[in-house]
Amino acid sequence: MTLRIERAFSQGRAVIRLIGRVESDCLAEVAAQLEGTEPHLGLDLNEVTLVDLEAVQFFSICEQRGIELLNCAPYIRHWMACERPGHEQDE
Repeated sequence: MTLRIERAFSQGRAVIRLIGRVESDCLAEVAAQLEGTEPHLGLDLNEVTLVDLEAVQFFSICEQRGIELLNCAPYIRHWMACERPGHEQDE
């Protein structure tokens, strides 16, 4: 399975749940699902099993736009932090 996208409403907000692999080739569909669901939007990453660099960058942009990342795995958070401008990586 690559990616399944589910929509739900919880506590007065839309929640887009991603299940499986989030890779660059599916980001356009995820972005389309996010359209028109603001404000108070959440992106549930609880069942995400794998991400690529483009997905991490996409999640960072979503968060900057005010979309709450729910149940985001620590490794994704860490990777997002490493990709932020000004973050120096070990060489």
